[in-house]
Amino acid sequence: MLRQVCLLVFACSFAHAQEKSIAGDWVLDFDYLGSKMYDRALIQDENGKISGTFSGQPILGTRTGNKVVFHSTSEGGHGEGTVEGDGFKGTEVIPSGPQDPHPLVLTFVARRVPPRPQRPPMTHNFKPSMFYRSLSAFNPVALHIAPGDSVRTETVDNAGIDGKNVRRTAGGNPLTGPFYIDSAMPGDVIAVHILQLTLNRDTAGSCDVISYSAMNRDLAVMTRNNRSAVTWHLDRNRMVAWPEGRSGHLSDFEVPLHPMLGGIGTAADPGPPAPPTFDSGSSGGNMDFNEIGAGATVYLPVKVPGALLYVGDAHALQADGELNGTALETSMDIEFSVDLIPRKSIKTPRVETEDHIAALGFDGSVDGALRAATDGMADWLAKDYGLTPSEIGQILGVGTEYRVAEVADRNAGVVLEIRKGLLSKLHK
Repeated sequence: MLRQVCLLVFACSFAHAQEKSIAGDWVLDFDYLGSKMYDRALIQDENGKISGTFSGQPILGTRTGNKVVFHSTSEGGHGEGTVEGDGFKGTEVIPSGPQDPHPLVLTFVARRVPPRPQRPPMTHNFKPSMFYRSLSAFNPVALHIAPGDSVRTETVDNAGIDGKNVRRTAGGNPLTGPFYIDSAMPGDVIAVHILQLTLNRDTAGSCDVISYSAMNRDLAVMTRNNRSAVTWHLDRNRMVAWPEGRSGHLSDFEVPLHPMLGGIGTAADPGPPAPPTFDSGSSGGNMDFNEIGAGATVYLPVKVPGALLYVGDAHALQADGELNGTALETSMDIEFSVDLIPRKSIKTPRVETEDHIAALGFDGSVDGALRAATDGMADWLAKDYGLTPSEIGQILGVGTEYRVAEVADRNAGVVLEIRKGLLSKLHK
């Protein structure tokens, strides 16, 4: 969250009156009137001349002895703090404005961004004992991992039932985690590589309901009595499934399986209430995009120290839209690895498969989700491919492939995909 931070004064005290540079990359932990929030500062300190960015705002300033004065190049404000050891703490004053006649005083603690762990990658075998139903920054950490590490673990299904058909937790898309990625800090992005998804039982749950948001009045009347739960048999050798007790027109019906993760996300900003695991947004969550399977990479923003990655809501198969409100819901053994991309900004979750790059958009309407996905892809093409606005328009006009990920939840999900083969023809 960008705030109008514009003038910071740090009253610095050092042992033996030693002047200590504050140059570097900092994470700032703010107390926003009782709510926690984070920001990032990148400061250069060259012979008493200070420059850099604070919360995305450019700053300039000077250092005289142990006192450092910052001012932004665009807004007003002030604050002061004291260096203590390798960090500093103090107060920030946000000036009054048209909607708030009183200055806002916030306290903060700043610490340097820790270096990336320097060790060979490890594989962790993690047996979860707890599952969580919110993407909260305050849930206890399940496991610390380093960038490059892999994790082998398991999920329960959307009702909280595991691979041995034992109920382990309450329903509502409970997730495994959270996994703390060492050195990941707000303002970074993590890349989650889905290495393997393995079905660990022979059944999946679904139903015959059609999501109201996908129906007109006539279809709603025709299907008004659809309310049956349906159990599907999973043939893990042939990798096909069929409804148990199939009869009538479905007597010989079966479908090929495509295991995927419906839920994958990082902890949201800790100030507002944590989103539940059946919701989706800029940090991921219940995205229900059926291409998040083995071989896919999911890019997610880091909003809190360690990112706090959650995974789960496994589906043996899900069609576009998740029209039943459920897919073939089951438990799964999973293996993933995580990389860290420092100081990276993305507008929406991103997914990369063997053939496509995909930007995911979420909104209360399909129209809004489509716009968010288009904006996310335009941001990707501008930042990572260096395209001009005109070039972006031309590429989207000939290369866009839209997918409706899901329409069953509070937020609809729309995906904009572009084939990698098309992008390979771009000049660097």
